[in-house]
Amino acid sequence: MNNTSQQYDAAVKQCKDIFLKKMKDYGTAWRNLRLRSLTDQIFIKAQRIKSIEEKGTQKVGDDIKGEYIGIINYCVIALIQLELAGDSRIDLPYDEVETLYDKYVRQTKKLMEDKNHDYGEAWRDMRMSSLTDLILMKIFRVKQIEDNKGQTIISEGVDANYMDMLNYSVFALIKLA
Repeated sequence: MNNTSQQYDAAVKQCKDIFLKKMKDYGTAWRNLRLRSLTDQIFIKAQRIKSIEEKGTQKVGDDIKGEYIGIINYCVIALIQLELAGDSRIDLPYDEVETLYDKYVRQTKKLMEDKNHDYGEAWRDMRMSSLTDLILMKIFRVKQIEDNKGQTIISEGVDANYMDMLNYSVFALIKLA
């Protein structure tokens, strides 16, 4: 588990670095995005990964690793947006956003550690395409929950699905390394 924890931290550090640099360039313009739009952004990235996996080639230079990083960062943004749903501020202070980023990565890593304990790191034996498919399945679940105005009968909410997508994407980055 120690190795997984270190690999997880290294992958997330890379994502956070990109996130914070983009925040310096763009500010928190993403505060304008509704959850549905964030879900669609994650969908676009996951669908591109699946398309490249199936075709075996790509025409746009951005690599698959960058798409997984994008999924991770959009998932963190979605979790932040959920927390700040009643907050109308568009411009958030850098320190506040960094603290929220760390908070949700910590919670998501804890979820991964708990599931890893129970599943015995089964993800290490999974195919990359399965991780992509699981992310897409989670996206379609989130879309259904959104269409149901956030209501579920027995299922976990959108936050748990965003955390799972984040974890699957970290696993993909670890496997790509």
